[in-house]
Amino acid sequence: MVREADDADDPLRLDRQVCFALSVAARSVVALYRPVLEPMGLTHPQYLVMLALWERSPRSVKDLSSALALDPGTLSPLLKRLEAAGLLTRGRDRADERVLAVTLTDEGRRLRSEAEKVPAAIVARLGMEISDLENLHAALTQVIAAARED
Repeated sequence: MVREADDADDPLRLDRQVCFALSVAARSVVALYRPVLEPMGLTHPQYLVMLALWERSPRSVKDLSSALALDPGTLSPLLKRLEAAGLLTRGRDRADERVLAVTLTDEGRRLRSEAEKVPAAIVARLGMEISDLENLHAALTQVIAAARED
């Protein structure tokens, strides 16, 4: 017998699923970034790459892949587009020719000052308290760690 959809105890109710809430929240928040990032010429995934490079440049593709939790096959086209936009360069590491290093260009470094406005714009669009967002971040970090434990 199939349970009725309005059964509050039904473990398969859509509105009780963590995966559903995370999926909708992720799409909704990323959509908020689009109009903020568009004037900078960045997509949200490209913005994440730039954030990692603003923390440290140069970085190896392997290091970037790990930091962003992206496989190299997904990261490579992002890097290619950012390189075509003049924000970074890719080249062999001088210390180890086997390593592909990603380095910010002067233009990529300059873009950081414009990007410093992004977090405040997103917080304003969300209309949430900073403390609530910090608590959410901490909880999501725990979820990520738990999901990666195999």
